[in-house]
Amino acid sequence: MSVSALAEREDTRSRTGEPVDEIVLNAVVEAAVSGDTAAIHWLLGHVRPLVLRYCQSRIGGHRTAIAVDDVAQEVLLALFRALPTYRNQGRPFLAFVYGIAGHKVADARRNAARIAATMPVPEIPDVASQDATPEQHALQFEMTSRIEQLLRRVLSPRQHEILVLRLVVGLSAEEVADVMGSTPGAIRVAQHRALSRLRKVVSQ
Repeated sequence: MSVSALAEREDTRSRTGEPVDEIVLNAVVEAAVSGDTAAIHWLLGHVRPLVLRYCQSRIGGHRTAIAVDDVAQEVLLALFRALPTYRNQGRPFLAFVYGIAGHKVADARRNAARIAATMPVPEIPDVASQDATPEQHALQFEMTSRIEQLLRRVLSPRQHEILVLRLVVGLSAEEVADVMGSTPGAIRVAQHRALSRLRKVVSQ
């Protein structure tokens, strides 16, 4: 069966809520790395919803300052450019995707905060604007950054990533285990401990 046929079969299965078969995904990735246009098209389409949810979760609610779709598109473009150099080193392909996404989200947040802090107001309006000012955007990003820093102090990087992938992106414990090179049981335990830790900090 050709890679395109395998991908089509997985599309049919995914519509019923079944996860994509790892063997099929690896075959499509291998074909995409080799330059197969159909495999590349399917692969980018497959990871796009996951990338979009990941970007949304890491950017937060400041959609007026950062266009989540634009960041997700940057991730997909970077992924497309990186495919020819991708080498399977024993980790799931999604770990590679989320690594790219993490860097792009961090870049977008830094750039947006810098632009918002330096953006001049063209003229004094006759009435008070209901839109957030550049200063407010800067404060929002500063607050988001502080929350992010707090989470990183309270949680380990592994716990933080597990919560994002499980609760926001919506991956199963099995899928997160594949991405992080762990077991579903260990992922569930880590998630429980992270949430318990967060509840304790919030209550204090």
